[in-house]
Amino acid sequence: MSEQEEQQVAEELLETAEQVAEQAEEAEPQVAEEEAQPAVDPLEEFKAKLRRQEGEWFVVHTYAGYENKVKTNLESRMQTLNAEDDIFEVQVPMEEVMEVKNTAKKLVRRVRVPGYALVRMNLTDETWGVVRHTPGVTGFVGQDAYNPVPLRLDEVVEMLAPVFEAQQAEAGLAAKAAPQVETAYEVGDAVIIKEGPFEGMHATISEINATASQIVVLTSVFERETPVTLNFSQVEKM
Repeated sequence: MSEQEEQQVAEELLETAEQVAEQAEEAEPQVAEEEAQPAVDPLEEFKAKLRRQEGEWFVVHTYAGYENKVKTNLESRMQTLNAEDDIFEVQVPMEEVMEVKNTAKKLVRRVRVPGYALVRMNLTDETWGVVRHTPGVTGFVGQDAYNPVPLRLDEVVEMLAPVFEAQQAEAGLAAKAAPQVETAYEVGDAVIIKEGPFEGMHATISEINATASQIVVLTSVFERETPVTLNFSQVEKM
């Protein structure tokens, strides 16, 4: 290789090195900026999303075993009755539980609160009628079924917790397991529900999940014993 060719190669290498250095300098501020951004709490982001959504969440009572059928029926009526501008979403929260049959364990999905569904909507006489007259719906939950009270944000988050957890699992962000805690509750204890759509009602503890700080209670709704999942803080021993 001649001296002239060697000099040309050296100049090309130098030019390439300078370009790489420039690109690295441009990338550094962007990386630093990304690292400086605080991590987003998925649960807080979920709450913020619920807060921004139009409409309010109401609880409706359904025939046992018809929860998902009610969801399908109501979503169909929303379209056929042109109610989609005021009825936005229907949810039947599901949960995964481990069942043991004949010593064999099996993970199954079941309705978290049997006999109930959640509807996000603007409450008017028209939307009340669309929901109330949906096949499988027996009424709105509340002291006044004709003027039901919407759920508070924290109640919505609690009821839709399985939906949030499913979204996190799909995104690859598995929720952290809650630490084991001590509990003074026992199966069979009589309690009063302190908050939520069943506030003030008497109930009996049927299941305890100390790890999740939750219990399943049986309470009478429309003269029917209904299981409800609650946090420890939502009940008080009688």
